[in-house]
Amino acid sequence: VQLVESGGGLVQPGGSLRLSCAASGFTFSNYNMRWYRQAPGKERELVARITSAGDTTTYDDSVKGRFTISRDNAKNTVYLQMNSLKPEDTAVYYCYAVRYSGSYWGQGTQVTVSS
Repeated sequence: VQLVESGGGLVQPGGSLRLSCAASGFTFSNYNMRWYRQAPGKERELVARITSAGDTTTYDDSVKGRFTISRDNAKNTVYLQMNSLKPEDTAVYYCYAVRYSGSYWGQGTQVTVSS
């Protein structure tokens, strides 16, 4: 089982990034997917989630209107489009797959928002 995040990097405030999380080794379309983030010295927090079919999404208030979670079950990939980035969005971003039978974490990708 693997979840591999990509797309992180350094971006200026107001900029955009698109994170991807490629899944393998399990039936991706059966799992609800989430993006979490963890800033230095802080607890890991839930940013966004999407149901297995992709028909329902929810967001933390801090990213609502700026971030969009989506998935492509044919490509076994979940995305996080991040617009209007702020310095406080700086964190390691993790994808997470979950259903009643178990869950999996990715290794994370660093996002740094700085001028």
